[in-house]
Amino acid sequence: MIRQKNENGSIVVSTSVYTDIAGTAATNCFGVKGMAARSVTDGVYHLLRKESMSKGVRVTFHEDDTITIDLHIMVDNGVNLNAVGAAIISRVRYEVAKYTGTEVRGVNIFIDSMMIG
Repeated sequence: MIRQKNENGSIVVSTSVYTDIAGTAATNCFGVKGMAARSVTDGVYHLLRKESMSKGVRVTFHEDDTITIDLHIMVDNGVNLNAVGAAIISRVRYEVAKYTGTEVRGVNIFIDSMMIG
């Protein structure tokens, strides 16, 4: 959680706000099939539904009021992974800063699977 203070009081932004914004921003990028999560039972990565997409996002808070975001995604077959990664990083940084005012120190993309077909 990050607490922002001003002359009128303080605002507390919860972790779930960051995970929802980052997950939505990432899945709206071209070539991204969705967020991924590893199954505990079989160790295979599964595509997450929209309502549980935040499970594929991890937010780390730093002492200087910045955050680092880790995203686990699935991509479409045949996309340029470098271009998709750059687009996700740019969009997630922009949208998190726009909606929360929090500086994003880093965005780490983990491509866990590629959807074929």
